[in-house]
Amino acid sequence: MASSFAQLKKSRQSQIEKLTTEVSKLQGQGAPQGADDRYWKPEVDKAGNGHAMIRFLPAPEGEDVPFVRIWDHGFQGPGGWFIERSLTSLGQNDPVSEYNTTLWNSGVEANKDIARKQKRRLSFMSNICVIEDPANPDNAGKVFLYKYGKKIFDKLNDMMNPEFEDESAINPFDLWDGANFRLKMRNVEGFRNYDKSAFDEPWPLFDDDEKLEEVWKKCYSLQELINPSNFKSYDELKQRLYRVLNLDGGAPTAAATAEDQEVSRPAPTSIADTEVVEVEDDDDSVAFFKKLAD
Repeated sequence: MASSFAQLKKSRQSQIEKLTTEVSKLQGQGAPQGADDRYWKPEVDKAGNGHAMIRFLPAPEGEDVPFVRIWDHGFQGPGGWFIERSLTSLGQNDPVSEYNTTLWNSGVEANKDIARKQKRRLSFMSNICVIEDPANPDNAGKVFLYKYGKKIFDKLNDMMNPEFEDESAINPFDLWDGANFRLKMRNVEGFRNYDKSAFDEPWPLFDDDEKLEEVWKKCYSLQELINPSNFKSYDELKQRLYRVLNLDGGAPTAAATAEDQEVSRPAPTSIADTEVVEVEDDDDSVAFFKKLAD
């Protein structure tokens, strides 16, 4: 565990192995709402396009991994909006995932469609240093928390696990041997697209270790984001779910089928939703409608 800047610098060669192991764990298997000046969010123009340059930072002092993964659910029912973090982020049972699994296992296509609309959303959190932010130039040089989706995470993973043998593994979170990330956003068929985003060649964030340490010391705790205290309890989430979907408090009810045919619905076999949607930029609008519903 990195406990000082000197140890961070000394141990950076081993960090990529730890990161690769951590990513492998994730591959084997949402974010705070409201205004929070700890978070940076890139802005786009009216056409939905924009760009910025950022640097992903190492794990904060006292922590081992420079990112955390968060699942959440965001959907609307007859009783309002359900916008909540999923307990699966903590490796625990979650009532929405259980309900979705029951719907999926019913074998009824209408139920599967409902489960798809209520599937989990995936996001990651890391500390970053903003290098260039054309929309907000004053952000340059500042440290923020940054929420991003699987597409950007895959680009980080590609740096750590290159596809070809003649390519060297690079730790994109490293202060000395990492690389700046050119974030390029486009509007493609109505959705935010990050395909043209890419890393520069490896280069120290700054040539001055004192300045590097100053930046690193400004990193926010990531483990605090997944502290159980930031999640509602299973019973609270279940109560909210039943209110939003107007359920009767009993077992989940299957959608009506042709001729009201009986359907065998086995108990949930997994806490994980059958499908996952990546969330990038809809949090603000969803949160707004949630407030109206509440």
